[in-house]
Amino acid sequence: MSTAAPEAWWPSRYGADDEAGALNEITAEGVVAAAGLVRRGRVHDLAHVLDEHVPAFPGRSFRQYLTTNYHHINRRGANAGPAGLGANNANWIVEQVTATQQMGTHLDGLNHLQDGDRTYNGHRLAEIVEDHGTSRLGIDTLPQIVTRGLCLDIAAVRGVERLDGGDVVTPDDVRVALDRAGLTVRPGDAVLFHTGWGGLWGVDNATYAHAEPGPGVEVGEWLADARVALTGADTWSFGAYPPEHKDRPFVVPQTLNTRHGVLVAENLRLGELVRDRVAEFLLVVSHAKLRGATGAWVAPLAIT
Repeated sequence: MSTAAPEAWWPSRYGADDEAGALNEITAEGVVAAAGLVRRGRVHDLAHVLDEHVPAFPGRSFRQYLTTNYHHINRRGANAGPAGLGANNANWIVEQVTATQQMGTHLDGLNHLQDGDRTYNGHRLAEIVEDHGTSRLGIDTLPQIVTRGLCLDIAAVRGVERLDGGDVVTPDDVRVALDRAGLTVRPGDAVLFHTGWGGLWGVDNATYAHAEPGPGVEVGEWLADARVALTGADTWSFGAYPPEHKDRPFVVPQTLNTRHGVLVAENLRLGELVRDRVAEFLLVVSHAKLRGATGAWVAPLAIT
């Protein structure tokens, strides 16, 4: 996963105007095959609950609060009842959220990471940045995801509850995990990595957000060569931190995004899957279509 000359990595294999990246690898036939994995009707929710106390990358925050004025306004209108709107006393509450989509369980858009000022397919930030986000590669341009999912239990391969911060997942780890599950990776798959780090979520948020284990550069190359559509882990980014090479922070997700258009999901809740020994499943990831946004909160579903 070496840094090549800029001319070496755009236009993408999916065309100069493509905005879906490796999600193009998901075919109708692949969706049908993935749906065939459903046997028991069991649904595993892979998302954490999101609130203001969750661990977050520096500079990112979440605030949610109720707006309740209509409990009072409804009693003053022409159609007011004794305790609300109308004779049936209808009332409602709503909440307002001020936050970045880049926290909690979320899917990154292909506009999120850059190499210098270049995104996936070589777009310059100066050409696509708008007040609301970007005019290309926003999360709204990505198709919804239904595909075959694989969960590789790297913690079990290592014989630990969880890897340490900065631990690098290697190709050997991946091979052992696949062999134990009797699985092979196919184009269009979603490959998720259980490192055990997610067990710190809500237990020791400071440690969780300070470092992380994750796939190394060689595994990133393997994912790209395998033409996976999506990857992710039970960590706040993707790839080891502190980084495998100290002068190349976040190089694994950067390269997967910019060079190959491989999507990354972060802060996945994978403990239930490994507890139930689920390694292969139908994965559904549906995201809000926020124009120009760099990511979206998601609640991925692993269905067996």
